[in-house]
Parts: sequence; structure tokens; C-alpha cells
Amino acid sequence: MKSYRKELWFNIPGRRGFVNITPEVRDCVRQSGISEGLVLVNAMHITASVFINDDEHGLHQDYDKWLEKLAPHEPTGQYRHNDTGEDNADAHMKRQLMGREVVVAVTSGELDFGPWEQIFYGEFDGRRRKRVLIKIIGE
Repeated sequence: MKSYRKELWFNIPGRRGFVNITPEVRDCVRQSGISEGLVLVNAMHITASVFINDDEHGLHQDYDKWLEKLAPHEPTGQYRHNDTGEDNADAHMKRQLMGREVVVAVTSGELDFGPWEQIFYGEFDGRRRKRVLIKIIGE
């Protein structure tokens, strides 16, 4: 069995944002030389997420609105976590909702997706460098 590892780095200028990272993951699959296996893609920070869904702008706006309704940033005093001097308790909750990682099958050297599926990095406490791990195993 072979394995491949790569880190992607992001610095989203705003507090929240979504980035389609499917092209980067596809490049990693090609670089790995693995034809059959699995790719794990996970956010290495507790205020960011990796998830799979459609690459449609309206859907991403809906996610942003929905997440802000479920875990609003303001007022920051509503969260005990923020008593530590942080202001990102909402980002931890948003990450919990959107998930930490995805696993995608690799078949014949390609990501084995359903229709419209893409991989996204979700940022909920931006304006600093964060990373995503890509780990591929297989033959």
C-alpha cells in the first residue's frame, strides 16, 4: 500500500468564507500515483471545516445565513468560551455543524463523486493562516 500526504494553507481575509478545494485534491490524487484507495481531507483547526456539497453561490450564502442564525457571532458575551478573551465561540460551533473532514473513494485514479459533489474548505474565524491535511492511501 502507498500513502501520500500534503498540506494546503489558507488565509481567508474575512471572518467567514468557503473555498472550493476540489482542484487541489484532484492534483494530489494525480501526484500520489494511487489508482484505487481513499483520500482523507480534514481541517487541522478547530474553527474551520471541510465538507462536500454543490458549488453553487446561492447555497453558500444560505449556509452562511443558516450558520449565523444557529450560532451568531454577536453578542460575543453570550458564550462562556469567550470569557477567556477569545471572540470565536461561534466559530467552534459552526465547525461542529459543518464537520471536520471528508473521505472520498479514489477509483481509476479519480475522485469517485456523485453528481455535483465538490470538496470545500469552510472558514469561520478567518484572518489568520490555517491548514488542511490531505492524506491518500491505496494502490
